[in-house]
Amino acid sequence: MNVSIEKSMGVVLTAIVLLSGLSACAPLVVGGSVMTGMVAVDRRTTGIQLEDEGIELRTAQGLRQNLGENAHVNVTSYNRQVLLTGEVATAAQKDTADKLAQSQENVKAVANELTVQAVSSLTQRSKDIIITGQLKAFFVDAKDLQSNAFKVVTENGVVYLMGRVTSREAQRATDIARSVSGVTKVVRVLDIISEEELKRLSAQTTAK
Repeated sequence: MNVSIEKSMGVVLTAIVLLSGLSACAPLVVGGSVMTGMVAVDRRTTGIQLEDEGIELRTAQGLRQNLGENAHVNVTSYNRQVLLTGEVATAAQKDTADKLAQSQENVKAVANELTVQAVSSLTQRSKDIIITGQLKAFFVDAKDLQSNAFKVVTENGVVYLMGRVTSREAQRATDIARSVSGVTKVVRVLDIISEEELKRLSAQTTAK
């Protein structure tokens, strides 16, 4: 079985190459966050970022132990909300994955987007990496978005958007994602905050 986390080195290195050729900004992708010449500011607290990493690792380990060889599951956690994407052989495996993710400490919600079908091909996964890289580059180029506010996951042409963003940012990011070649659907797994909350977060960042 292939249980993976979004931060796998192969995906990171491939996305770096793709992004450097797609955007004049030449952004660097590290752990799913886009960096552009300065340290990216995350809208999560440092404590929650660490919790998310722990959730991903524990869930992935549990899935490796509980699912068979014919499953391909990606685990992504943002602000303690877990996204499960990929393919499993049976509905029972999908249910097992859901329960395992729900049982992890600090998890507040699980979005189970696993599909019951054959494991995706390497060709399809390569296409998904390209889509993710293109979308991150477009976010960097968009002047009205803070690119690192979003975490992007692509599976079988479906783009999943995670992050703490305003309704305006969510709609803008969705519109951009829909314009990327190869995207069949956009699913938003977002924490929506108010414009006032965004201003407060921005003020906190400026004060640091």
